[in-house]
Amino acid sequence: MDIRGIDNVLVPVGDLDAAVDFYATGLGLSLRFTVPERGIALFGVAAETPGIMAMVDPAAGQGGPPAMRVWLEVPDAQAAAAELEGRGVEMRTAPFEVATGWSVEIADPWGNVIGLTDYRKRPELARPAF
Repeated sequence: MDIRGIDNVLVPVGDLDAAVDFYATGLGLSLRFTVPERGIALFGVAAETPGIMAMVDPAAGQGGPPAMRVWLEVPDAQAAAAELEGRGVEMRTAPFEVATGWSVEIADPWGNVIGLTDYRKRPELARPAF
């Protein structure tokens, strides 16, 4: 088997409009498309083809453990946290140091965790700027 990378990350959400508001307005991802009758919306992550696909699931956020956790690379996690706080997005964690740089986590309204991490300590491992 040849695993080549991540395809779309599927995220269970309780409400499609609220998901669009959180992921597009709050987090700042581009909204690629919605299919309201199917309860899905796809958000772009930088210039990559894979994205984050929100899918309405009535059980989302009903007290169980988070259904999804994904970390996205950013140039500066501390700056990203400050920007998100300025948009009114609550931090799940304060920025914290990791071996490659800094990370921070937020959660959508249903408890799905999105981490933002940078490679400031190990820039040779970072993706190139677009």
